[in-house]
Amino acid sequence: MIIKYASIFVMMQFAAMQVFAQSNSALSGMKQAALQASESQADTEWIAYRNAYRLMIQFEKYGKAKHLIQSHFQVSSKTGNTLPDNLQLNLVGKTMRLNLPLDVLGRASFPLLKSAYDENAELTINQAAGQFSFQSRISILTRADGMYELTDLRLACEQAQTYLKSIGDVKVANKVCVGVRFSYPKNLSHAGLKFRGADAQMHLLALLDNSAFPDESNKAYKTATLRFAEVPEKGQLLTPQTPIAIAPLFE
Repeated sequence: MIIKYASIFVMMQFAAMQVFAQSNSALSGMKQAALQASESQADTEWIAYRNAYRLMIQFEKYGKAKHLIQSHFQVSSKTGNTLPDNLQLNLVGKTMRLNLPLDVLGRASFPLLKSAYDENAELTINQAAGQFSFQSRISILTRADGMYELTDLRLACEQAQTYLKSIGDVKVANKVCVGVRFSYPKNLSHAGLKFRGADAQMHLLALLDNSAFPDESNKAYKTATLRFAEVPEKGQLLTPQTPIAIAPLFE
């Protein structure tokens, strides 16, 4: 009888050891999965929504003239290279996951969402960490009719400079606005960008391979630059092709 009870006791101990081992294995698996998820997030470029919000809300609250300029949230390459075609920007929170469409320059319209701020959501891209940066980008508004008064371009450039100085942007420190840069797709052979002065004479602007914005180093676009010092006070810039972007030039 004693041997019988001893056998039962041994079997119970063995069963308990199996349950404990399975429990430890499951717990280890959960920890490993959590670690992998954490490492996956660490390997992906991201920024806290609250930080981006504080950056972008400045333009919304800016009280001076800004009707000729616009602000975007931009993803840019730290190496100056063009962005990959499959680049995606997502806003991810506890109760949300939104895809924010990017244009070819990596710009997105930034959503000012209280829910995303309260949840401290994250803005993530589907690329490895360390290769990209996030910033606000000021540019000049494009026109659907393709007609730009030179006086409006000068004013837009001044608006951009005044705003950037107001937020302490070092790129415009001790500089003045000297012109504008129109950017088009690299495969465009002829933008037809012309300047028409008070004499009604047309002057074609040359296209060069360059970056869309002066502080970028790639030559991924066809660009045309108009320097204010080289043209009369009044005139028009005419383009049948809508530019990807119009950037102010500060020197």
